[in-house]
Amino acid sequence: MFSFRSLVCVVALTLSVSVDASSGGNNSPQSHSFDLAGSDLTRLYNSPVFQADRMKRPLDGLSSWMGPISHSGVRVTLQDGSQYLVHKGDGYGVSSQTVVTSARHMSPNWESVASRNFEGSKKVYDFVREGGSDYSLLFNNCHLGSRRMMGQ
Repeated sequence: MFSFRSLVCVVALTLSVSVDASSGGNNSPQSHSFDLAGSDLTRLYNSPVFQADRMKRPLDGLSSWMGPISHSGVRVTLQDGSQYLVHKGDGYGVSSQTVVTSARHMSPNWESVASRNFEGSKKVYDFVREGGSDYSLLFNNCHLGSRRMMGQ
């Protein structure tokens, strides 16, 4: 049985889960077909996260990253070993600028900079919520969002 909160969360995630070019390193986000929908999407949203890795990659056109001159997000690993990237950027999503993409869409330019074992105490939904729905280059960017997701 769905509660009102679950329904709102599913609707928000449906609009937020997308595959965008930013996970690979391109500058202009573009929508691709959704990987998940319906009950599969609800299941992902409510899945416990066992491992989280804060990840960084160079900005477009650069060969390496340095501090804030980069893009960051959090790669979450679920109990079954599947991985998803939770990250935010201007124009990434529809109802939220924090989106969830399959980690298989990540380019090899991403590097892990911090890890944390959550032992299932947080769900994918919690990472999306901590990332925040709005984006601001100075006050609510990808770095601040990924730090909140990791509890830093």
